[in-house]
Amino acid sequence: MNDSEFNALADAALKQIEAWLETRDADLDFEMVAAGVLEIEFADGGKIVVNRHGAAKEMWVAAKSGGFHFRWGGDAWRDTRDNSELMAALSKLVGAQAGQSNPPV
Repeated sequence: MNDSEFNALADAALKQIEAWLETRDADLDFEMVAAGVLEIEFADGGKIVVNRHGAAKEMWVAAKSGGFHFRWGGDAWRDTRDNSELMAALSKLVGAQAGQSNPPV
């Protein structure tokens, strides 16, 4: 995958995450703080940061529970450790940080 393909896929993923966050019923705010860096802030001041990492061609997620790397698998962004899909993993992370036990995807 070349840089422009990666950037297009990463930008699409960030837009998908923003659209999904708009539908959330959790007490959170989010904004694109820089090109390719999405910050999600919770009522308690905690944050999750989702960003594209061009050198590794990965999407990175930093959350209270740890750091996660997602690589494009041809059909979805997949965690490099457990192969979970980015949106499903992010749903769990956002739900946990927002204090929700069963967050919807």
